[in-house]
Amino acid sequence: MIPEIDSQIGILVYSTNFTGTGGKIRQKPEDFEVSEVISDNALKSIKNDVGESGYAVYKLRKKKIDTNHAIADIYRKKGIRLKSLGLKDASAITEQFVCSQGKTKGIDDYDTEKYSIKKIGFVKKPLSKKDMISNHFKIKISNPSKPVSEFCDFNKILNFYGYQRFGSKRPVTHLVGKAIVQRDFKKAVDLILSFTSSYDYKENIEIREKLSDPANYKKYLEYVPPQMDIERIVLKEMIDHSDALGAIRSVPLTIRRFYVQAYQSFLFNHSLSSAFQEGEDLFSAESNDVCFDKKGIIGKYLKGLDQNLAIPFIGYSYYKKTRFDYHISKILKNEEITPKDFFIKEMQEVSNEGGFRQASICCTDYSSSDENLVEFSLSRGSFATILLREIIKPQDPIADGF
Repeated sequence: MIPEIDSQIGILVYSTNFTGTGGKIRQKPEDFEVSEVISDNALKSIKNDVGESGYAVYKLRKKKIDTNHAIADIYRKKGIRLKSLGLKDASAITEQFVCSQGKTKGIDDYDTEKYSIKKIGFVKKPLSKKDMISNHFKIKISNPSKPVSEFCDFNKILNFYGYQRFGSKRPVTHLVGKAIVQRDFKKAVDLILSFTSSYDYKENIEIREKLSDPANYKKYLEYVPPQMDIERIVLKEMIDHSDALGAIRSVPLTIRRFYVQAYQSFLFNHSLSSAFQEGEDLFSAESNDVCFDKKGIIGKYLKGLDQNLAIPFIGYSYYKKTRFDYHISKILKNEEITPKDFFIKEMQEVSNEGGFRQASICCTDYSSSDENLVEFSLSRGSFATILLREIIKPQDPIADGF
């Protein structure tokens, strides 16, 4: 049976018939470790002698804080703007590369309780997400009902977007994104301020229930906790100007773009589920399919080449000529959305043309141990929680650490 939260984010199937080990993940941060792997060319481009004529590169190691909040804290305290190659959530020990947004001599190594940053050199042009080729994971599964080593279907898993893409305990990001795409900015404000989930903290639910009434905005602003930083930004703007579009535009651009991307991720998950349920072969390509090659270059299927099937990621430049248009068109109709809606005149900076995403996960270096440790690498953009979901088959993913 598919858990309710999976259905809410568009995941309607399991990829494998494995019955599941049960168990929990992330019982403590040390149970879930992830580190970025960048290309050899990117590594070779990092030098120690470029100085102010180059962009500074750092290793950011953190726990109990997500990437965006760590980078924001570094800017507040050290005055340097950094850009990450990928986002890492708070419920893990993570190590990733970050790069300065301007040429600089950099800052000294810096440590806090939640993160440390260490300069490793300079590059002549900024690193980008294309330089990251994979993430390596080392994860402990606590209290499984049978050995983790029994799972061996790691190369037959659909490439769903994972729970953290949608807010995990509070799966709202895609709903905000849909409201933005539909130009219903008042609804987007309402969702940011008052959407509740049974997994949220009791205190948060109470304040969100109060904020469901705009008449309470000014009265309860001081009770909104600091960790609800986006909510505070939106709330202040609504109190000052009563302008829903302006309130959404006051949210940092990276977060606004993330909302739209989360809705695209929901549509992708739903499309992938639908195609799988209808019997489409999603683990091999055929004539007229769009594919990625081993270097990540996209093109049409060519017999004899080592290629990975790709499925459209909906945006205003949606490519209809694939065998998946049947499934995607039905979902868009039910959602009352068209691809052109992703060009947002009122907020062009969050418009998204879409593209393609690999249909199945590319997992390498997979191993498991008698201590119920699993270790593996996933290509950029794939989620470890989706592989772990197939191993554990959790009845309640959020309660089990997902």
